[in-house]
Amino acid sequence: MKIAITGSDGQLGRALQRVLENHHTVLPLPHHAFEIADPANITRLAEMKPEVVIHCAAMTNVDGAARDPMTAFRINAFGTQNVALACQRCNAALVYISTNEVFDGTKQAPYLEHDAPNPINTYGKSKLAGEWYTQHLLEKFYIVRTAWLYGKGGGKFPDKILELAARQTALSVVRDEIGSPTYVPDLANALAQLIATEQYGIYHLVNAGSCSRYEWAVEILRLANVPRPVKPITLAEYSRASTPPRNGALENFAAAAMLNLQLRPWREALTAYFTESL
Repeated sequence: MKIAITGSDGQLGRALQRVLENHHTVLPLPHHAFEIADPANITRLAEMKPEVVIHCAAMTNVDGAARDPMTAFRINAFGTQNVALACQRCNAALVYISTNEVFDGTKQAPYLEHDAPNPINTYGKSKLAGEWYTQHLLEKFYIVRTAWLYGKGGGKFPDKILELAARQTALSVVRDEIGSPTYVPDLANALAQLIATEQYGIYHLVNAGSCSRYEWAVEILRLANVPRPVKPITLAEYSRASTPPRNGALENFAAAAMLNLQLRPWREALTAYFTESL
């Protein structure tokens, strides 16, 4: 297949190129060369005639989205509209990478694909708008919600915890925000398997299980062999611009039930992250 990847210079985009390039023709569309919010790129992308577009490009800075809602919607909503219109013109399938933050976090169990979204922050609202454009402009689409992505060289949560541990003798980490840590290479492999099925729909693709930020930090420090005391604190004690859902855990129900597509438990994936980083 001919597969275009928006945001190909991002962490997920790079991982997808590594997974797909040996078996498909990959068209990388990095941020600096392909601005998704520019309507001129609708025609440009359509003329490339991809069979699948994996839409990774997004404003993923959650606190930044809270401070600048206009930019968040310009990129995450209207940028996705442009990509969907390009897919419409060339009859390509669209893989839209969405987020657990489309949910409000009030459910007591992990969210399933058919649970009703109700975002409580700007980032989640802008990503849900992208889902809306995807569903209303296209017939061939995969909406893939994921959460708490991390990988090598990404500056994500594990890197930040280790950076803090290098500077501080003790850490304080939120205990009442729950999510599903997801290792980028695992997600990239799952996406490659998903697009081969042509079973369009909404999917949650995360490493199995869930934990709090506090539990994740403790496990990161243990695997990195960096002993530091970690104090559990509440979201109310941690000042930030955005309000995350308290329970953002996702369950991979649809892909597991229909396609037998599952990701390994998050602790196994985190162990692999440290092994592969040596």
